[in-house]
Amino acid sequence: MSTLLLKHADLLVTMDAGRRRIVDGGLFVRGREIVQVGPTAALPEAADIVLDATGMIVLPGLVNTHHHLYQTLTRCIAQDNVLFDWLVTLYPIWARLTPEAVYVSAKVGLAELMLSGCTTSSDHLYIYPNGVRIDDEIRAAVELGIRFHATRGSMSLGRGQGGLPPDNCVEDEAFILRESRRAIETYHQADRFGMVRVALAPCSPFTVTADIMRSSAELARAYGVRLHTHLAETKDEEEFCLEKFGARPVDYVASLGWTGPDVWHAHCVHLNAAEVGLFAATGSGVAHCPSSNMRLASGIAPVRALRDAGVNVGLGVDGSASNDSSHLLAEARQAMLLQRVTGDPNALGAQEALEIATLGGAAVLGRDDIGSLAPGMAADFIGYRLDRLSFAGARHDPLAALVFCTPLNVDLSVIDGRVRVRDGQIVGLDTHALAQRHNEISRELIRGD
Repeated sequence: MSTLLLKHADLLVTMDAGRRRIVDGGLFVRGREIVQVGPTAALPEAADIVLDATGMIVLPGLVNTHHHLYQTLTRCIAQDNVLFDWLVTLYPIWARLTPEAVYVSAKVGLAELMLSGCTTSSDHLYIYPNGVRIDDEIRAAVELGIRFHATRGSMSLGRGQGGLPPDNCVEDEAFILRESRRAIETYHQADRFGMVRVALAPCSPFTVTADIMRSSAELARAYGVRLHTHLAETKDEEEFCLEKFGARPVDYVASLGWTGPDVWHAHCVHLNAAEVGLFAATGSGVAHCPSSNMRLASGIAPVRALRDAGVNVGLGVDGSASNDSSHLLAEARQAMLLQRVTGDPNALGAQEALEIATLGGAAVLGRDDIGSLAPGMAADFIGYRLDRLSFAGARHDPLAALVFCTPLNVDLSVIDGRVRVRDGQIVGLDTHALAQRHNEISRELIRGD
């Protein structure tokens, strides 16, 4: 096995059980696995690859727990709408997606995430027109070398049946289940350090039937994979569920078997104390998406209450048409500041924001092999140079600077023991050519060419 040595980090933030911060720290990797973490002087002196992290803060790779990568193609549209109106505006554009559009947009969104410090990302692809398959975005992730949780989403409740999406955007439920099974059997890597994992993800209470929610849960549990959906995002959703199902969103999905340690829900803005308690008691996780919730005027998720109750909370940048960005470090900053808007300056601090972005995300995705730097963990870590104008005056507390100051792109990223970002550039990727093709596809999609 090849070996890798990182040495002389100004500060190594481990996120291990003791939350150690090591001055002049480093780590030693064999193959895909961290085997030693500590002061540089205590590490081996040689390796096949040696990385000098002088002048850097190094920490575990960030984990993104909710996204819609195809939405990079439709940024800055429906700028002043709440969720339901925003969706109605965008559905007809998304109905023109092609396999190439999904592949290229996934590569753009994942590249953005990698440059922001993300080493593991999930994605929720729930619309499959014109031959689109989940394979299209998995191919992009594999080529980039990012750890990827692909959630096979679905919509089956069209407008003609009382749902929100147009009827030409939904799928037959028997086909959804066949494709879900195929995706799991083809791509899911359950082994430790698995690079691609699959989850099942009916889109939301207002886009799928109760039958597909139940069937997806049964199928996922038969294969031992996880479940994901949008939940309690807006007041409109709450009113929809009360009118159609006679229950609040959380009670409705709970009645269908959608709580438990194998389930994570996106958003969860509108929860009451009993629902927070239910998530804690059942081990259900939450993907917190602060920028999207602000952009669509959805509200402020009760992150402090969820964390205090013991609920696993991770971060999600959400779709790049409701955030218009795929920067996970920026999302950690936004999460911290948004909780403080409630009037409590201690509601969320820098350390805890980064814990949510690393350990929290790992827990939400059901992983015990990422999120911290310790022996036996995956060799996923990132480094930011501290000699930046943005950090001037904040060198006395580099960890706080990452969250309080202007969000930066990484200078170094190692994923699965491989250097994927060096000197701020993704290894082997022509980002200019990628952006150019992405813009061509975006123009055609929006104009309907």
